[in-house]
Amino acid sequence: MSRKYFGTDGIRGRVGDEPMTVDFALRLASAAARVLAPEGGTALIGKDTRVSGYLFESALEAGFVAAGVDVMLTGPLPTPAVAYLTRCIPRAFGVVISASHNAYQDNGIKFFDSGGGKLSDELEEQIEAQMTQGVLTQHSDRLGRARRADHLREDYQRFCASTVPGGLDLTGMKIVIDCANGAGYKVGPRLLADLGAEIIPVGCSPNGRNINDGCGSTSPDLLQLTVPGVHAALGIALDGDGDRLLMVDNLGRTVDGDQLLYIIARARQATGELSGPVVGTLMSNLGLELALRDLGIGFRRAQVGDRYVLSMLKQSGGVIGGETSGHILCLDRTTTGDALVSALQVLAEVRRTGLTLAQLAAGMPRFPQVLLNVRVARRFDPTQVESVRTVVAEVERELGDAGRVVLRASGTEPVIRVMVEGREEAQTKACAQRIARAVEQAAT
Repeated sequence: MSRKYFGTDGIRGRVGDEPMTVDFALRLASAAARVLAPEGGTALIGKDTRVSGYLFESALEAGFVAAGVDVMLTGPLPTPAVAYLTRCIPRAFGVVISASHNAYQDNGIKFFDSGGGKLSDELEEQIEAQMTQGVLTQHSDRLGRARRADHLREDYQRFCASTVPGGLDLTGMKIVIDCANGAGYKVGPRLLADLGAEIIPVGCSPNGRNINDGCGSTSPDLLQLTVPGVHAALGIALDGDGDRLLMVDNLGRTVDGDQLLYIIARARQATGELSGPVVGTLMSNLGLELALRDLGIGFRRAQVGDRYVLSMLKQSGGVIGGETSGHILCLDRTTTGDALVSALQVLAEVRRTGLTLAQLAAGMPRFPQVLLNVRVARRFDPTQVESVRTVVAEVERELGDAGRVVLRASGTEPVIRVMVEGREEAQTKACAQRIARAVEQAAT
């Protein structure tokens, strides 16, 4: 069967509209309990800082307890923290209430299996099938129990620190950290401060509605101004649920996911820890591919989405992969994209080499890349539209071997993404706009 509710990264939507409603969350919890814990177990529930998180937390808690599943409530905690902690608790699965980098009006629900990995398509299909059965309520002697588990934040913090073999001393380093007023607002600054860094926090005052609002990895302008303004060594930006990372060098220039991949892969190569190819996506900058080739490091491209990067890493025996957006996978350290773990790998390389972030990133030139999001009334495959294919072919001939075109529908929003890459910025932008106009015309 095809999935109706689960997308590429769990279930997501506008709060109050199907599926992000109280009754849906209650039915979802009951169905998930029957599939993931038919003989009982523990649901570890984390969330970001959206005001609607309380609503869905309560609904999920009720559904799990009624079905005979114990519940541990962590409060605001990054998505990768829930993935890690799930592995540490016997007979547990993880649940995260978050819409990641979206605005506060949206929310979402995603699951992790007992190994800290995302659910397979088959399990998600089974959960959807079970939702037609209604809500299960066990007799009183078989109900689950719920309890707070705020202390688990410290366990996750210790785990993050342990991902740098030999430890990491950040004494004397001034770092600005922007937590997007999201799930990492407590653990992020505390982790870096405990490692000795001088911390300047921004985006660490959530009010339920300011998550990702002019801050975080999707809006780094404030971080770019703050880092040079306070003479910091660098800046770190998380997204709302703490799985995306963007960094800023001492001059206020962004260092994106492709450059971070390059830095981490080169570091692993230097220490003899790199195995297999690095895996990026169709959207990864051509400069990353060429820079890794110069180092003798293989590179492969997966479909956009960290689950596809993960799948290709496992198939190819690789350990380092990720997306331009900052979803970085270090499978030799953890099971899922983790902004704080990835940031520590970069900071460790800064300390090991004595180079600045800017110097480390300079080894990977970025080709001009223009990404345009064309909002449409309904999702469709633009590559199947003849008029769009014609324009794409014209652009590809114009760019030749020095550029690329990627055209795809978003997996989470009614948006067609147009990406064009080339050597000359003006030409690249003009080509992207031509394709975007063709998509807009096809959508009408």
